[in-house]
Amino acid sequence: MTAQAQQVLEEAVGLPPIERAELVESILASFDFPPRKEIDAMWAQEAENRIDAYDRGELASIPAAVVFEKIEKKYSS
Repeated sequence: MTAQAQQVLEEAVGLPPIERAELVESILASFDFPPRKEIDAMWAQEAENRIDAYDRGELASIPAAVVFEKIEKKYSS
């Protein structure tokens, strides 16, 4: 990372959370990502593929309570 980028990072980290989030959003928007509709369509297709895999018995499910418990254990402390 260049010295200039490091300085920008240090200043950004010092911003209030909302301003940091807005900054991140603006930076991400500056990249040449596919249009939002295309991304949404890709995620919708992925969701359908996962549902189909589950219906075929190729994918197991985990109860949300178990997932949240694992997250809590991993990130608490």
